[in-house]
Parts: sequence; C-alpha cells; structure tokens
Amino acid sequence: MPATRTRKILDVKGADSVIAAAEQAALRDGRRVVIAVVDPWGRLLQLRRTENTQAASDRVAIDKARTAAIFVRPSRDIEAQVSGGRLGALALHGAVALTGGIPLVADGEVVGAIGTSGETPDQDEAISIAGAQASFSTRQVPALTRDGARLAAEATAAVASARQVWPVVAVVDAGGELLHLWRPDRAQVASVQVATDKARTAAIFRRPSKDFEEQAAHGRPSALHLAGGVPLQGGIPIAVDGQVAGAIGVSGASSADEDNELAVLGAAAVEAAAGNGTATATHVPASELAELFSAGGLFLDVGAYKLDAGRRAAPGEVEYHEQTADIMHVVAGTATVRTGGQLVAPRTVAPGELRAASTDGGTDHDLAPGDVLVVPAGVPHQFTAVSDPFHYLVVKVEG
Repeated sequence: MPATRTRKILDVKGADSVIAAAEQAALRDGRRVVIAVVDPWGRLLQLRRTENTQAASDRVAIDKARTAAIFVRPSRDIEAQVSGGRLGALALHGAVALTGGIPLVADGEVVGAIGTSGETPDQDEAISIAGAQASFSTRQVPALTRDGARLAAEATAAVASARQVWPVVAVVDAGGELLHLWRPDRAQVASVQVATDKARTAAIFRRPSKDFEEQAAHGRPSALHLAGGVPLQGGIPIAVDGQVAGAIGVSGASSADEDNELAVLGAAAVEAAAGNGTATATHVPASELAELFSAGGLFLDVGAYKLDAGRRAAPGEVEYHEQTADIMHVVAGTATVRTGGQLVAPRTVAPGELRAASTDGGTDHDLAPGDVLVVPAGVPHQFTAVSDPFHYLVVKVEG
C-alpha cells in the first residue's frame, strides 16, 4: 500500500465563498450571527461577524464548526444524542452538543466545516447549510496513510532496537492527530504523550520541534507559549513534494539528540517511499501568489532551498544566516536594505542565526519593483526603510 495519498482540503478562496454565502443568508433574514469556517481538523480558516451580534457567539460558532469537521457529521447529531438521554456524549473530546455546525464535503470527503451562532439553533443551522451549499474551491495536498505511518514507526523502531534503546515513536497526520504509535515493552510511560506532543508540534508548525527548543534555550523563552507546541527536540515533519503530510515524534531514547536523530530517520524512510527523490515542478498562479503575499510566509520547502512570500510594513532587525543565502526579487513597493558591516550587540536566536538592532557600517541598496538583491550566506542584512506594504519573493538556499 502507498505511504501517502492525495486528499482535498478547503482553500482560502473556498472558505471565502462559503462564508459569503452564509453571510448573505443571514443578512437576508435579518440574523445577527457569527459564522466560522474551519479546516478538516477544526482549525479556524475564516470568521465573520454581523453587526450587533452577541459577544459570546464567536467561540460558540468555532466550537460548532470544529465539531462538524472532526466528527464528520452535523453538530445537531451530537445534540440529539444528548437530548435523547445519552449524556455520555457530553464527554466527547472536541465536541459541543449544539446545533449549527455543518461539514463541507467534496467528492465524498470532509474538507472543512462551517458553524454559526447567535440566533435559535434551527436558524443558526439554516445559515450554515446555506454556506455549505455554496460552490467552493479546494486544493489537493499529500496525506500520510496508515501504512505510511506504520512505515515511519517501524523504520525508527528497527534502528532503535538495533541500538538497544526503547523510545516511543508517534506518527501523526498533517493536523497533528495520531495515526500510529510504537511503544516497546521497556519504554517509559511518560514517553507516550511526549512523543505525540513532539510529532504534533512538527506537524502543525511545519518545522522540526528542535527549532523551538533552540529558541527557548537561546533567549526566547516565549517559545514556551506557542499554542499546541512543545519546545522539545525529536519531532520531524514528513514532507512530500514540499508539503507537510504528517510528522513523527520520538521520546525516550538515550538522549534528546538521539530522539531527534531517530525521528529524522523515520521521516526519511517515508519520504523515500513517497518518491521525494523524483524532481517535480511547482506552479503557483499569480492569483494564489497574491493571496500568499497578503499574509506573507514560507510556502515551499524542499530541503536544499525554500521559497518565501515576503511581506513587510516596517523596518526590521539585522539578520545573519551563517549557512543560508537570500535571493530577493521585489514584486511591489520600495525598500532600503543595508548589507555588510559589523553587528552591534548580536544575539543568537538559533545555531548559525544571529540578530542585532543595527550594524556598524555597511552598504545601502534602494530596491524597487523588478530589482533583485542577492545576500550571500554570512552577510548581515537589514531592512532600514520599507513602504507599506513591501512584497518580495525570497529564495533561501542552504549552503
């Protein structure tokens, strides 16, 4: 069986379409509501509040939508169970027994959900149904299969057993939910939760959990406050064609470093089975790129290089990447970037990564649309002035 498959999830435009249709239905009938749209794991994608809606409805709308998404059914079904005397349904993790949440389905698969709160249960549900009946777009993403999760765990287990260490190995999907767990007889009990936490962190933050441990250890203790994350190394994303399909977490080997090493081996086994060694092209249409620039952030990570939709609205700190070169192409706006010079009072934020408030000396570069600036690895650089907004594509090449 294949290690990964392709699934559909609601995209940003699709969420916009759903919430617009629901809002239109609410306004037509004079309803005062909050409307929430979530992804298949119940995480918020869009939220809309009509005028004069009660304050508490935002949380309730999200809860209803999450219930519909993760239980793959209208939230009315849970309320009906409770009203019918099955009070144990009130203990279902992640569920609320409140009518108004409706799954969003494409080709027989739940790709997200919508929840509405603010009016009567039937009125809330009618608005959610109107949103769910809208024509909405989705995108295809790789997803780890049960067999892929088992492959990751067994590859890790084989190495661990050969070394006579007995960690717990947890493998989760792209939303951080458990798919497979390997727990040897000699594993410590606490490692079950720790391994799962590490895997979840790597999945939902799309990066190794080690990144957060290094941040916490090198002057950024606020990394401890990241929702759903743990700053403990040993969690590694499993990427397919540059997209995270799941993650693996290891806890209880001889050291934290070995936890991380074993997790890397497990992830590599799945990535090899999924055919990551075969080069593929990535096409990002202009309309999608414009949406990426609206928030900014990394959107392609293939190991040797990364592609970032850079967005700035104000100057920033000096950055120094010991092993990474930045190739910037200006798309919109103007900026001044200072390169070179000596960092003033630098601080380490991660291995090979420094930050500083300013530099002593350096060369200024005035950038405008169409310009390209190449910053080699080991060269300090700082945005000293930018327009609001300033959009630029950044190719990050690992040395």
